[in-house]
Amino acid sequence: MDDERFVDTDQQYHDRRGVVVRVTRYDRQERRIIFMRPDYPHPCCVPKWYFEKYFRMFEG
Repeated sequence: MDDERFVDTDQQYHDRRGVVVRVTRYDRQERRIIFMRPDYPHPCCVPKWYFEKYFRMFEG
């Protein structure tokens, strides 16, 4: 079950302030996006609905 819970990825998005973040995982069970911010050593997470509303795919 644990193998199916997380989906690994490596994509870049920018938040509503324009900061580029690196999405590393998706938690299927809790429906959370896990990402890393620049110059911050710990993973961050937000609910999927929040991520879809406030983050956009980084093209550059």
